[in-house]
Amino acid sequence: MILQSEKVYNFERIFNLRMGRGTSKFHDAPDRGLGPVWEDEWMARPEYFDEKLKEFGEKIEGLSVKEKVALLQKHRRKQWEELKMAVYKRRGWNKNGIPTMKTVKRLGLDYPDVVALLEKNLKPEDEFEEA
Repeated sequence: MILQSEKVYNFERIFNLRMGRGTSKFHDAPDRGLGPVWEDEWMARPEYFDEKLKEFGEKIEGLSVKEKVALLQKHRRKQWEELKMAVYKRRGWNKNGIPTMKTVKRLGLDYPDVVALLEKNLKPEDEFEEA
């Protein structure tokens, strides 16, 4: 069952790629999912959010709430990107979120039209370095 779900999830990525939306660009968390986006949200729990910025090593004295919101969003966006890359690597995708040839072969999804689509979209510079 786990293998079947892995096949389905990879085939979904391939299908999305075919439809023009199967890359990292379309696999993003909204700002809302990363933390407060409005000043009044920050002000509902200022100590908590100030502490989060301090954990990132930021000096926050003298910053406006708007600047703090933007700074926290920047740090959390970076964390999101790191998490996304870790997931892509673990799933056998490249840095652009596209399943690699090795992955589709392992899963038995290497149909001629899938291989042709991947050959058109996979780029060597998007591959993860071998450990």
